[in-house]
Amino acid sequence: MGLNEVIEECLEGKEGAWRMLVDTYSKRVFNMAYHFAGSFEEAEDLTQDIFLKLYNSLSKYDRGKNFTAWLLTLAKNHLIDSYRKTKWEKANREEFDEHLASQDSGDSPDVRLLKEASRKAVWKSLNSLPAEARMAVILRDIQGKSYEEVAEIMSVPIGTVKSRINRGRLELAKILSSKKETIHDL
Repeated sequence: MGLNEVIEECLEGKEGAWRMLVDTYSKRVFNMAYHFAGSFEEAEDLTQDIFLKLYNSLSKYDRGKNFTAWLLTLAKNHLIDSYRKTKWEKANREEFDEHLASQDSGDSPDVRLLKEASRKAVWKSLNSLPAEARMAVILRDIQGKSYEEVAEIMSVPIGTVKSRINRGRLELAKILSSKKETIHDL
């Protein structure tokens, strides 16, 4: 069976064809992810993400092009996007922690422990927001940027920024209120 036939069967939903495609390319994609991430576990996660992206994008593949090159380009782009997101989140997490830690001076160990648990809950909740809302909330509420600055950074109108921040804050409040009992149980 040729590659184009395998792809056609994948598009028809035939599991055996999908398994054949994954078996054929998983080692190459995993190696690329491993060299990128440097961690076996992270490479496994990235490989799964790439194959999920492949599954969702397979119908866009131009059968006249080299499939391996197309797949590896898709993988490379996913790895770059993942790196940018991770780098951005890590930088903002460190800034967020420093900002809140500067407010902890003079607190008792119990209060610091409770604040640390709250900090972790807030950050985890922030990461569960949609990317646009998360970025807007972080830029405005953590980094202290003006609405105009956030609009410029995100390349969207001020009204869109205000809407994203409002939705993000409401969603964040909803998530945090559901976690409130967990934090107080510490």
